Amino acid sequence: MINVSKLKKGIVLDHITQGHGYKVFEQLGLDKLDDVVVLMRNVDSKKMGKKDLIKIETDLKLDFDVLGLIDPGISVTYVSDGVPVKKLHLTLPETVTGILTCKNPRCITNVEKIDEITFRLVDPDKKQYACEYCDARTSL
Repeated sequence: MINVSKLKKGIVLDHITQGHGYKVFEQLGLDKLDDVVVLMRNVDSKKMGKKDLIKIETDLKLDFDVLGLIDPGISVTYVSDGVPVKKLHLTLPETVTGILTCKNPRCITNVEKIDEITFRLVDPDKKQYACEYCDARTSL
């Protein structure tokens, strides 16, 4: 068994769906950090069977919308002096701005340059969002 030392200060991303850890790692740009980052894959979990886990030994501003889109079941725990001080459980965000693109080729956002497009969650079970301009649905 691999032994990873206790985190003194930083962030733990837990309950990542098995196999999604590397995607989270990439989307957050963790490969560009000079601080210690540990990605553990296929970790045994009573709740999930198997899961991925990321430990980040630094303060980092996280984009919760991106995390919620990638894997809405992720929990984020902030650690200080080796003790968890704050824990968040992520869900799919109700609205997302500047992350998704509209799949409708006739949408104005695909004709004109519009940077900040907002999508609203219309079907959480199917993970579908609707474009603010044309209401076309985009699935994750």
